[in-house]
Amino acid sequence: MCVCVCVCVCLIPSLAQTPAPAPAPAPKAEEKPADPPANGQPPAEGEEKAPSPPRPIIINKYSDDQLRDVIKRMRERTNMYKEKVVDPYASSPERSPPVTPVLRKVDYLKKQEEEKKRKEEEERKKKEEEERKKKEEEERKKKEEEEKKKKEEAKKAAEAEKKEEKKEEKKEEKKDDKKAEADPATEEKSFWPKIECTFLDVLLKPIEDKMDKVLGTSIDPFTDRRYITWLSIVTIAFNYNLWFIPVRMAFPYHTPGMIPIWFTLDILADLMYLIDMVIFQPRLQFCRGGDIIFDRAVIKKHYRETSKFQNALISVLPLDVLYIPFGFHSIYRANRLMRFEAFFEFSDRLEGILTKAYIWRVIRTIGYLLFILHLNACVYYVASAYEGIGTTKWVYSGVGSAYLRCFFYSEKSLLMIAELPFPDTLFGQIFQMTNYLFGAFFLSIVLGQMRDVIGAATAGQTYFRASMDSCVAYMVTNRIPKLVQHRVRTWYNYTWDSQGMLDESELLVQMPLVMRTAIAVDINLATFQKIELFKGCDNQMLVDMLLRLKSIVCLPGDFVCKKGDIGKEMYIIKVGEVQVIGGPDNKIVFVTLKAGCVFGEISLLQSSANGGNRRTANVAAHGFANLFVLDKKDLNDILVHYPESQKVLARKGRKLMKAKGPAAAKVEEEKKKGLALFGPKPPTPKMLRAFGGFHKKGFLDKLKSAKDA
Repeated sequence: MCVCVCVCVCLIPSLAQTPAPAPAPAPKAEEKPADPPANGQPPAEGEEKAPSPPRPIIINKYSDDQLRDVIKRMRERTNMYKEKVVDPYASSPERSPPVTPVLRKVDYLKKQEEEKKRKEEEERKKKEEEERKKKEEEERKKKEEEEKKKKEEAKKAAEAEKKEEKKEEKKEEKKDDKKAEADPATEEKSFWPKIECTFLDVLLKPIEDKMDKVLGTSIDPFTDRRYITWLSIVTIAFNYNLWFIPVRMAFPYHTPGMIPIWFTLDILADLMYLIDMVIFQPRLQFCRGGDIIFDRAVIKKHYRETSKFQNALISVLPLDVLYIPFGFHSIYRANRLMRFEAFFEFSDRLEGILTKAYIWRVIRTIGYLLFILHLNACVYYVASAYEGIGTTKWVYSGVGSAYLRCFFYSEKSLLMIAELPFPDTLFGQIFQMTNYLFGAFFLSIVLGQMRDVIGAATAGQTYFRASMDSCVAYMVTNRIPKLVQHRVRTWYNYTWDSQGMLDESELLVQMPLVMRTAIAVDINLATFQKIELFKGCDNQMLVDMLLRLKSIVCLPGDFVCKKGDIGKEMYIIKVGEVQVIGGPDNKIVFVTLKAGCVFGEISLLQSSANGGNRRTANVAAHGFANLFVLDKKDLNDILVHYPESQKVLARKGRKLMKAKGPAAAKVEEEKKKGLALFGPKPPTPKMLRAFGGFHKKGFLDKLKSAKDA
């Protein structure tokens, strides 16, 4: 307010100093008669006349307008400053933002965050709505396309049926009209496709029918040993071509005396290829959409559409006819190497049936090494022939067996096991440097592969040794007695020797449930069905119990369970024997249980109240024993799903417990044997308790209270 007054005071002198326009001469006012009194009478003597209203003071019209405008602006500015005082967030002396409600800073920030979240939520909902609409639109389009396809397929099927009906009608017309002659144009259209598609099938049909009686209409390529045996023969034929084609190309072995032998071997190898392509491959079963296809016609069609058939067809092309114009050269048999798939398929199938597949892997790796040395020997002989045999110390001297001398050079060069003479020519130097580089590269690959093969073969043994060493180191660190250490080592060695692994469950976990069930049923189902307690129970419940079994190994003299222990498991003897023992020093053997026997099953059904699930005898291993264990908790989890079997087990459990007697009673009797001379105090008779006052407010107390009264 002070600011406003100061501004007004400052502005008024400035306005006064501004030259104002000369006022116009005011006209003289006409004299009006005095107003009569209100009642119409003249004023009394001594009374004054009523004052007339003041005339408006107009100094200058322009100055008045300026002052009004200044006052208006000052009032607006005053209101603006008032709003700023009220609103703590209006900041600048510039134009103020709109008036906001009075909020604390924290509340105002929260409100802004809520507005942001609300906006983000609205945007997210909009995006979801748009995506949902897009999906609905796409689904609608897909449905429309599917309906169109179905309609088109229905139309095609109807057209196909019509065509078949027309064909049948035409066939009937041809049968009726025997004299009708076929149109030659139509004969050509129907004849050539038959020649193209069914020529070989018609030619080989008698042979295939005969082989159906021997091999069947289809062959399982994974489990049929006949097919694996045949694959070995095809692999031999492939290796014949693989090893001897380079030798015959490099070395002068095509002598007149050897040509008939080579020609005979070539024909035998080609015959193996043809038999495999015509008889065996069109019978191999395959999977389509998870279903195994057994139909030979479908299998044959599928085989002819694969690249395997194309490679086989290329490998049997008779390029040998080029021997006639160009001479007997093995280069024309290079297409026989297209059957390389047979070798790798045989290798995979052989690994699948061998118990120790790593032996074959080692042999195969050694074969790779020998084949590379073989090729290098052939190349070295060609290089020697190019330089001139016997011309320098570096080339083949021409003395002795050419192949053996070249193979020996290849072995020294690639494996770098000896020094070689330095070549004299530029070609020899380049060849030798290339040989060294290739040898170093190849040797590293072969050694690495051999290491992987041997490492994979001994992975289990390595894990066993590492586990045993870690356990022994732990026992040594904690100063475990030597006797215990010896027993631990014995357990490790026996477990590994007997089952080849420390924990069988690790292997079974990797298998699907169906496979685990099949293995468990094959091993223990017959034993479970013989157990008296489980007779009459659901077979599926028994199968579920088999899947919960755990394998343990007991050393000679180990207690499986002791008398008085709480029974939580039942045991099935897999291998070995256990003895039920007793006596002062546990030297008396009551029963010897052998493989297939079961003990401890009653403890699974007894209640823990009053010691009902305690062991009633000592059971120890006579020698090394492998046992299967079923936990009580696992059995209870299984019985939840089989209420009928649970009732059967409860009924049989009560019968067995009655026959053997409650364990709690036996324990109480054993406790009382030492105090037989001082038996328990008999209870007080009821009459004596009534008259003797052995409890509060007895009969005598009542009499005393009556006398006192």
